[in-house]
Amino acid sequence: MADETDVAARIRFDCTPIGEFLGIPVGGRRIVFHEHAFYTLRKGKIAAVFSVIDKAAIEAQVLL
Repeated sequence: MADETDVAARIRFDCTPIGEFLGIPVGGRRIVFHEHAFYTLRKGKIAAVFSVIDKAAIEAQVLL
């Protein structure tokens, strides 16, 4: 979704963070999750960002 002042995106991550990610001890294990990001634009530039990540979905992959 996008218009002149707002953009919304669903971003898929497939990654292997080293150490901690969002306070979760990932330790180099592969995780897959989605982020829902909402951007507010002012004069064609990003003025604010709000995002939502399902931390429980990441924990379920790592803390088995």
